[in-house]
Amino acid sequence: MKLFFRLCFVIFVGICFCWLLRVLLFRTGLIFLLKKWCRILQDCFHVYQSFRIPEFNETSQHNHLYRKVSAYLSSLNALEDSDFTNLITGKKPNDILLRLDSNQTVEDNFLGAKVFWTNQEIGSRNFVLKIRKADKRRILRPYLQHIHTLTADEIEQKKGDLKLFMNSKPNNQSDTRWTSIQFKHPSTFDSIAMETDLKDKVKSDLESFLKSKQYYHRLGRVWKRSYLLYGPSGTGKSSFVAAMANFLSYDVYNIDLFKVSDDSDFKFLLLQTTSKSIIVVEDLDRFLMEKSSASSVTALMNFMDGILTSCCAEERVMIFTVNSKEQVEPTILRPGRIDVHIHFPLCDFSAFKNLAINYLGVKDHKLFPQVEEIFHNGATLSPAEIGELMITNRNSPSRAIKSVISALQTDGERRRVGHIGQLLSDSGSRQSAAESVESSGVFKPENNHTGKEFRKLYGLLRMKSNKISQSLDSSPLYKVR
Repeated sequence: MKLFFRLCFVIFVGICFCWLLRVLLFRTGLIFLLKKWCRILQDCFHVYQSFRIPEFNETSQHNHLYRKVSAYLSSLNALEDSDFTNLITGKKPNDILLRLDSNQTVEDNFLGAKVFWTNQEIGSRNFVLKIRKADKRRILRPYLQHIHTLTADEIEQKKGDLKLFMNSKPNNQSDTRWTSIQFKHPSTFDSIAMETDLKDKVKSDLESFLKSKQYYHRLGRVWKRSYLLYGPSGTGKSSFVAAMANFLSYDVYNIDLFKVSDDSDFKFLLLQTTSKSIIVVEDLDRFLMEKSSASSVTALMNFMDGILTSCCAEERVMIFTVNSKEQVEPTILRPGRIDVHIHFPLCDFSAFKNLAINYLGVKDHKLFPQVEEIFHNGATLSPAEIGELMITNRNSPSRAIKSVISALQTDGERRRVGHIGQLLSDSGSRQSAAESVESSGVFKPENNHTGKEFRKLYGLLRMKSNKISQSLDSSPLYKVR
């Protein structure tokens, strides 16, 4: 009997000791040191082999296996036991996801074998897989197939989450790198202020492009499509790019040419872009005027010709934006480099009605005839300026339209008088641009606007011929070339 009580006492003391040891280890952090010591002992008694999965392959393109491993590691329960783990939000605001921090290790088990993953970020980002050599032949291929199977569905779902990539230059680095954020721009083809016929032609052109892989390959051409968006600031070029991205479900790579160091840096950025993406080069005219070096122009034309894009993934849409086509060399805008030219003019009455529907929910109003008459007489504003007035007065459509009328009669009229000489000098160049677009076999978006601009000009000349003639005589900017 005494032996029984002694045995019970020993068991009780052992349980208490284990409990105290557990509390001591977890509350003091000794458990983490113990795990590291155990790992060191395992390394002494076992021979391991390491496999590195870099973010980019040898041709500087994205390594798809890296993305799959990243998604797989984020789903491991053992990630919570890692020494350092990042917490980030998921698709929904209430979703909290775990991400392995730099140079941290997480343990995984597969078919009775232990493997270790380390997020190595020395110079570049890599995942390092460590497996015992005795287990390598048995589990390596099945393990990688297991990762591929589990992450395939998740990666397919993530395709709906668009990203916006921007090139930046990190500290102490000469080359630029891509940084990304989630792309959530609400613009669609239904919401942008553009003629319905033109929008339908653009959508039809994009849909045709998506189905033309075999056709392009049969012709021996790179499967890409290029657009030139030109017009004054505030006319909706950026919103149009966002609408294209949402329509195609493509990621957007926005290249700031002023942050690109040289030709090789530019090539490196392009090689890191992926297929199913829109590559945007904004303010091309300003860049060519400020940095007109031969290497920059050559690299840009090689990019437009598809020489660089043929070295990486296809299925891309390239978009170039300019304020004025006259500042860009004709060789850059020739057919083959630019497939479609789309003009974004200042507002006319048709665009105003579209804005009134989108911003105010008004299809007709008693003030519309007055607005139409002002537009017919030549006054105009940019869609961004009119949209801002409508947003400010959105609770009262009448007040919003009156504010637009007031702005058209002041700022719009002043801009009209200052812009009249440009309309005269650009009339011939616009016609040639329209013919260039027609020859590309797509559409002529600027034809509809040219006649309207001349009607505005005619009304203006009738109302204030004396004032305009004085302005034309006093400023060299209004001389007709």
